[in-house]
Amino acid sequence: MPNILWLSLLFLLTSAIMGISLLSILGWSFFGFYWFGQSMHYMAIEDYFNVVLVASAAILCFYMAYIIAAKGCPSHACSWASYAAAICGIIYFPFAEIQQLKDWLIGFTTTITADILLVLSVPVIQEEWNMLTLNGRSVEIILACTAIESIALFAGVILSVSAPINRRLVALIASTVIIYLLNIMRNSFVLVAYGWNWFGKDSFYMAHNVIAKFGSTIALLAVAYLVFLLLPELLSVIDDLFREIKHPGGGTA
Repeated sequence: MPNILWLSLLFLLTSAIMGISLLSILGWSFFGFYWFGQSMHYMAIEDYFNVVLVASAAILCFYMAYIIAAKGCPSHACSWASYAAAICGIIYFPFAEIQQLKDWLIGFTTTITADILLVLSVPVIQEEWNMLTLNGRSVEIILACTAIESIALFAGVILSVSAPINRRLVALIASTVIIYLLNIMRNSFVLVAYGWNWFGKDSFYMAHNVIAKFGSTIALLAVAYLVFLLLPELLSVIDDLFREIKHPGGGTA
Protein backbone atom coordinates (compact mmCIF):
# COMPACT_ATOMS: atom_id res chain seq x y z
CA MET A 1 0.00 0.00 0.00
CA PRO A 2 2.79 2.56 0.72
CA ASN A 3 4.19 1.91 -2.78
CA ILE A 4 0.80 2.72 -4.31
CA LEU A 5 0.67 5.88 -2.24
CA TRP A 6 4.08 7.24 -3.28
CA LEU A 7 3.48 6.31 -6.92
CA SER A 8 0.14 8.13 -6.87
CA LEU A 9 1.74 11.31 -5.49
CA LEU A 10 4.59 11.11 -8.01
CA PHE A 11 2.17 10.66 -10.92
CA LEU A 12 -0.09 13.49 -9.75
CA LEU A 13 2.78 15.92 -9.24
CA THR A 14 4.41 15.06 -12.57
CA SER A 15 1.10 15.28 -14.43
CA ALA A 16 0.39 18.73 -12.98
CA ILE A 17 3.84 20.00 -13.93
CA MET A 18 4.10 18.39 -17.37
CA GLY A 19 0.42 18.24 -18.33
CA ILE A 20 0.40 14.50 -19.12
CA SER A 21 -3.16 13.15 -18.82
CA LEU A 22 -2.16 9.48 -18.56
CA LEU A 23 -0.06 10.19 -15.47
CA SER A 24 -2.97 12.09 -13.94
CA ILE A 25 -5.30 9.13 -14.57
CA LEU A 26 -2.81 6.73 -12.97
CA GLY A 27 -2.21 9.09 -10.06
CA TRP A 28 -5.89 9.52 -9.18
CA SER A 29 -6.56 5.79 -9.64
CA PHE A 30 -3.71 4.75 -7.34
CA PHE A 31 -4.77 7.39 -4.83
CA GLY A 32 -8.29 5.94 -4.89
CA PHE A 33 -6.97 2.43 -4.20
CA TYR A 34 -4.94 3.80 -1.29
CA TRP A 35 -7.97 5.47 0.34
CA PHE A 36 -10.12 2.39 -0.27
CA GLY A 37 -7.55 0.36 1.66
CA GLN A 38 -7.72 2.85 4.51
CA SER A 39 -11.48 2.38 4.75
CA MET A 40 -10.86 -1.30 5.56
CA HIS A 41 -8.57 -0.25 8.40
CA TYR A 42 -11.12 2.13 9.92
CA MET A 43 -13.86 -0.48 9.53
CA ALA A 44 -11.76 -2.93 11.54
CA ILE A 45 -11.44 -0.47 14.45
CA GLU A 46 -15.11 0.59 14.14
CA ASP A 47 -14.34 4.26 13.39
CA TYR A 48 -17.31 4.73 11.06
CA PHE A 49 -16.90 8.49 10.74
CA ASN A 50 -13.50 7.97 9.08
CA VAL A 51 -14.84 5.01 7.09
CA VAL A 52 -17.30 7.35 5.39
CA LEU A 53 -14.61 10.04 5.01
CA VAL A 54 -11.95 7.89 3.34
CA ALA A 55 -14.50 5.94 1.27
CA SER A 56 -15.77 9.28 -0.07
CA ALA A 57 -12.18 10.29 -0.84
CA ALA A 58 -11.67 7.03 -2.73
CA ILE A 59 -14.83 7.56 -4.79
CA LEU A 60 -13.79 11.12 -5.62
CA CYS A 61 -10.33 9.95 -6.72
CA PHE A 62 -11.79 7.25 -8.97
CA TYR A 63 -14.24 9.77 -10.43
CA MET A 64 -11.44 12.22 -11.15
CA ALA A 65 -9.57 9.45 -12.96
CA TYR A 66 -12.74 8.63 -14.91
CA ILE A 67 -13.55 12.14 -16.10
CA ILE A 68 -9.93 12.72 -17.14
CA ALA A 69 -9.88 9.42 -19.05
CA ALA A 70 -13.32 9.82 -20.61
CA LYS A 71 -13.57 13.56 -21.16
CA GLY A 72 -10.01 14.84 -21.04
CA CYS A 73 -10.82 17.40 -18.31
CA PRO A 74 -8.58 20.02 -19.94
CA SER A 75 -9.37 22.83 -17.50
CA HIS A 76 -6.88 24.56 -15.24
CA ALA A 77 -8.97 23.37 -12.29
CA CYS A 78 -8.17 19.71 -13.00
CA SER A 79 -4.47 20.44 -13.19
CA TRP A 80 -4.70 22.43 -9.96
CA ALA A 81 -6.51 19.54 -8.23
CA SER A 82 -3.70 17.14 -9.14
CA TYR A 83 -1.07 19.62 -7.96
CA ALA A 84 -2.91 20.33 -4.71
CA ALA A 85 -3.45 16.63 -3.97
CA ALA A 86 0.24 15.92 -4.57
CA ILE A 87 1.40 18.72 -2.25
CA CYS A 88 -1.07 17.68 0.46
CA GLY A 89 0.23 14.15 0.25
CA ILE A 90 3.89 15.17 0.23
CA ILE A 91 3.33 17.16 3.44
CA TYR A 92 1.14 14.63 5.25
CA PHE A 93 2.31 11.14 4.35
CA PRO A 94 5.93 11.37 5.56
CA PHE A 95 4.46 11.85 9.04
CA ALA A 96 2.00 9.00 8.49
CA GLU A 97 4.45 6.52 6.96
CA ILE A 98 7.87 7.32 8.50
CA GLN A 99 7.86 6.15 12.10
CA GLN A 100 10.52 8.58 13.37
CA LEU A 101 8.63 11.61 12.05
CA LYS A 102 5.33 10.28 13.35
CA ASP A 103 6.75 9.68 16.83
CA TRP A 104 8.38 13.12 16.92
CA LEU A 105 5.16 14.94 16.00
CA ILE A 106 3.06 12.91 18.43
CA GLY A 107 5.59 13.45 21.24
CA PHE A 108 5.81 17.17 20.54
CA THR A 109 2.02 17.54 20.56
CA THR A 110 1.73 15.51 23.76
CA THR A 111 4.28 17.72 25.53
CA ILE A 112 2.69 20.96 24.31
CA THR A 113 -0.76 19.78 25.46
CA ALA A 114 0.61 18.88 28.89
CA ASP A 115 2.45 22.19 29.24
CA ILE A 116 -0.65 24.22 28.35
CA LEU A 117 -2.76 22.33 30.89
CA LEU A 118 -0.14 22.77 33.60
CA VAL A 119 -0.06 26.52 32.93
CA LEU A 120 -3.84 26.46 33.46
CA SER A 121 -3.29 24.65 36.78
CA VAL A 122 -4.73 21.36 35.54
CA PRO A 123 -2.73 18.59 37.31
CA VAL A 124 -2.03 16.51 34.22
CA ILE A 125 0.78 13.96 34.27
CA GLN A 126 2.71 12.97 31.14
CA GLU A 127 3.10 9.28 31.91
CA GLU A 128 4.84 8.44 28.64
CA TRP A 129 5.98 10.25 25.51
CA ASN A 130 2.46 9.89 24.03
CA MET A 131 0.30 9.38 27.12
CA LEU A 132 -1.40 11.96 29.35
CA THR A 133 -3.12 11.14 32.64
CA LEU A 134 -5.58 13.19 34.68
CA ASN A 135 -7.33 11.97 37.81
CA GLY A 136 -6.15 8.41 37.13
CA ARG A 137 -7.55 8.33 33.58
CA SER A 138 -5.20 8.19 30.63
CA VAL A 139 -5.51 9.38 27.03
CA GLU A 140 -3.13 8.33 24.28
CA ILE A 141 -2.13 10.95 21.72
CA ILE A 142 -2.02 9.49 18.22
CA LEU A 143 -1.26 11.01 14.82
CA ALA A 144 -4.86 12.12 14.34
CA CYS A 145 -4.48 14.23 17.51
CA THR A 146 -1.73 16.36 15.92
CA ALA A 147 -3.92 18.06 13.26
CA ILE A 148 -1.37 17.18 10.57
CA GLU A 149 -4.17 16.05 8.21
CA SER A 150 -5.93 19.41 8.31
CA ILE A 151 -2.66 21.36 8.16
CA ALA A 152 -1.53 19.37 5.12
CA LEU A 153 -4.89 19.89 3.40
CA PHE A 154 -4.86 23.65 3.83
CA ALA A 155 -1.15 23.91 2.99
CA GLY A 156 -1.66 21.93 -0.21
CA VAL A 157 -4.52 24.02 -1.56
CA ILE A 158 -2.88 27.29 -0.49
CA LEU A 159 0.57 26.58 -1.95
CA SER A 160 -0.82 25.24 -5.22
CA VAL A 161 -3.13 28.15 -6.09
CA SER A 162 -2.00 30.90 -8.44
CA ALA A 163 -1.81 33.98 -6.20
CA PRO A 164 0.85 36.46 -5.01
CA ILE A 165 3.37 34.75 -2.75
CA ASN A 166 2.88 37.22 0.12
CA ARG A 167 -0.86 36.49 0.38
CA ARG A 168 -0.23 32.75 0.14
CA LEU A 169 2.32 32.92 2.96
CA VAL A 170 -0.04 34.92 5.17
CA ALA A 171 -2.84 32.42 4.52
CA LEU A 172 -0.50 29.48 5.14
CA ILE A 173 0.89 30.81 8.43
CA ALA A 174 -2.51 31.94 9.71
CA SER A 175 -4.28 28.66 8.91
CA THR A 176 -1.44 26.47 10.23
CA VAL A 177 -1.09 28.32 13.54
CA ILE A 178 -4.85 28.54 14.12
CA ILE A 179 -5.45 24.88 13.31
CA TYR A 180 -2.63 23.68 15.54
CA LEU A 181 -3.63 25.84 18.50
CA LEU A 182 -7.27 24.82 18.19
CA ASN A 183 -6.15 21.20 18.07
CA ILE A 184 -4.22 21.63 21.33
CA MET A 185 -7.42 23.06 22.84
CA ARG A 186 -9.31 20.04 21.52
CA ASN A 187 -6.84 17.58 23.07
CA SER A 188 -6.99 19.48 26.36
CA PHE A 189 -10.79 19.48 26.39
CA VAL A 190 -11.00 15.74 25.74
CA LEU A 191 -8.51 14.94 28.51
CA VAL A 192 -10.15 17.24 31.06
CA ALA A 193 -13.68 16.06 30.23
CA TYR A 194 -12.60 12.42 30.48
CA GLY A 195 -10.33 12.83 33.49
CA TRP A 196 -12.88 14.77 35.50
CA ASN A 197 -15.80 12.67 34.26
CA TRP A 198 -17.84 15.59 32.93
CA PHE A 199 -20.31 13.42 31.02
CA GLY A 200 -20.49 10.34 33.24
CA LYS A 201 -19.47 6.90 32.02
CA ASP A 202 -19.50 8.05 28.40
CA SER A 203 -17.25 11.06 29.03
CA PHE A 204 -14.54 10.08 26.56
CA TYR A 205 -17.00 9.17 23.81
CA MET A 206 -19.01 12.36 24.25
CA ALA A 207 -15.96 14.60 24.45
CA HIS A 208 -13.93 12.97 21.67
CA ASN A 209 -16.42 11.49 19.23
CA VAL A 210 -19.26 13.99 19.52
CA ILE A 211 -18.34 17.41 20.89
CA ALA A 212 -14.73 17.56 19.66
CA LYS A 213 -15.60 16.27 16.17
CA PHE A 214 -18.45 18.77 15.84
CA GLY A 215 -16.26 21.58 17.14
CA SER A 216 -13.42 20.64 14.80
CA THR A 217 -15.77 20.75 11.82
CA ILE A 218 -17.01 24.23 12.74
CA ALA A 219 -13.43 25.41 13.35
CA LEU A 220 -12.22 24.13 9.97
CA LEU A 221 -15.12 25.87 8.22
CA ALA A 222 -14.12 29.11 9.96
CA VAL A 223 -10.48 28.67 8.93
CA ALA A 224 -11.59 27.94 5.36
CA TYR A 225 -13.62 31.17 5.35
CA LEU A 226 -10.54 33.10 6.49
CA VAL A 227 -8.40 31.50 3.78
CA PHE A 228 -10.99 32.35 1.11
CA LEU A 229 -10.95 35.97 2.28
CA LEU A 230 -7.17 36.05 1.91
CA LEU A 231 -7.12 34.06 -1.32
CA PRO A 232 -10.28 34.63 -3.39
CA GLU A 233 -8.45 32.92 -6.28
CA LEU A 234 -8.82 29.67 -4.35
CA LEU A 235 -12.59 29.95 -4.19
CA SER A 236 -12.65 30.58 -7.95
CA VAL A 237 -10.59 27.52 -8.85
CA ILE A 238 -12.59 25.30 -6.48
CA ASP A 239 -15.79 26.55 -8.11
CA ASP A 240 -14.32 25.70 -11.52
CA LEU A 241 -13.37 22.23 -10.28
CA PHE A 242 -16.87 21.53 -8.94
CA ARG A 243 -18.30 22.68 -12.25
CA GLU A 244 -15.93 20.32 -14.07
CA ILE A 245 -16.85 17.41 -11.80
CA LYS A 246 -20.57 18.01 -12.33
CA HIS A 247 -20.24 18.59 -16.09
CA PRO A 248 -16.99 16.99 -17.32
CA GLY A 249 -15.51 18.80 -20.29
CA GLY A 250 -17.56 21.92 -19.66
CA GLY A 251 -15.13 23.78 -17.39
CA THR A 252 -13.09 26.79 -18.31
CA ALA A 253 -9.78 26.16 -20.04
